[in-house]
Amino acid sequence: MKRWKKIGLVLLGVIVLSQLPFAWRRYRLRRLNNAIQQLAGQHSVSQSPGNFRDFKGVIHVHSFLGGHSTGTFNAIIEAAARNGLDFVIMTEHPAKDFDTSALTLNGIHRGMLFVAGNEVSTANGDRLLLIPGDVTADVASSKSTSAVIAEQKARGGRAIVAYPAEFHSWQAGDYDGVEVYNLFTNARRINPLVMFFDGLWAYGSYADLMFANFYERPSQALQSWDSAIVASRRPLVATGGNDAHANIGLSLNDSGGKQILGVKLDPYERSFRVVRTHVLLATDQLLNRENLLAAIGSGHCYVSFDLFADPNGFGFTAENESGTKNLMEEINLGNDVTLNVMSEPGPKTMGDEISLRTGVTLKVTSPIAARVVLFKDGTRIDEASGVSYKEFPVAQTGAYRVEVYLPQLPHPVHDQPWIISNPIYVR
Repeated sequence: MKRWKKIGLVLLGVIVLSQLPFAWRRYRLRRLNNAIQQLAGQHSVSQSPGNFRDFKGVIHVHSFLGGHSTGTFNAIIEAAARNGLDFVIMTEHPAKDFDTSALTLNGIHRGMLFVAGNEVSTANGDRLLLIPGDVTADVASSKSTSAVIAEQKARGGRAIVAYPAEFHSWQAGDYDGVEVYNLFTNARRINPLVMFFDGLWAYGSYADLMFANFYERPSQALQSWDSAIVASRRPLVATGGNDAHANIGLSLNDSGGKQILGVKLDPYERSFRVVRTHVLLATDQLLNRENLLAAIGSGHCYVSFDLFADPNGFGFTAENESGTKNLMEEINLGNDVTLNVMSEPGPKTMGDEISLRTGVTLKVTSPIAARVVLFKDGTRIDEASGVSYKEFPVAQTGAYRVEVYLPQLPHPVHDQPWIISNPIYVR
């Protein structure tokens, strides 16, 4: 055999061997896809999660207005509609010469609620999501984090800590919550070369599920959030961040901007499908901006990776020994002054406070049998596997939250969270 043929065979062998791991990874995604389809057939709401309706949406979305993206309003609206979303919270980067929050999507579009917000950087190097946004967002970079938060709160808006791993001003003041998961931050784990070959093997069949190859629990962000709750001794809401820009990929466009050839790794439709923030509104409440922001501010929401399973039917509630009875409570106002008030009947939900009394029962419902892990002040204290309903009696004060896992799903996601709840605060 001629030398060049031998070299060719060796090179061919090397290429084949180098692709075996990616063939295996494609097989894993096919297996995961089949398991997801099986889980969908098991979805059942057997227990009522309370007198709430579950509205699904996305938070932290950018368009062409603030740079870093060429995404159009039409593309965002179409992607939201294809995902069946109820709301979208825009968080445009500010611009020097115009108010991006005034110009972005706002109000009702195709039956979905859009809220115009901003993502800003402060003089401290911190980043915040301001919901709704404001014309002053462009000068936030010259102000301290405390000042930006104070001004946002004075306007009646919400201030959410973005990118908690890079946040410095945890003592800054009255921020409302923490973005405990950010899709862009998680995507930084991607090795471009590995993603290229993964794409060759799996993009055509399992483009959405390629996310599973790099998805991991946001442990650092969760720890920062838990610690901030304990240190501040006040409720802080957790939200999920899509950080959607639709700006990752390669394309060949004509002079009019129309794409001739290309691959987009993060189209809005895919980003909106991966992670969502679900907001709970009372059954007699309408979905509008005021009620949505009030529910988020109250922590009546949870983060879910809907790509893996529909979480509708999930509930995390609490009751003390008063049950559904009205009880008179005595509140100490200081200086030996007390106020007698009638306590609210019925169970409490995520974001609520409840009196310990002689004990509290936390109740978790899941539309799919799952592993439920209970945390107190950020420390794992209990768990149950294969349950669609579970009660956890607790006898100590603290901030209690749950994470829900689907071990039925194969690697690489069986040990990653499906749902991250907001806490119930036992006082």
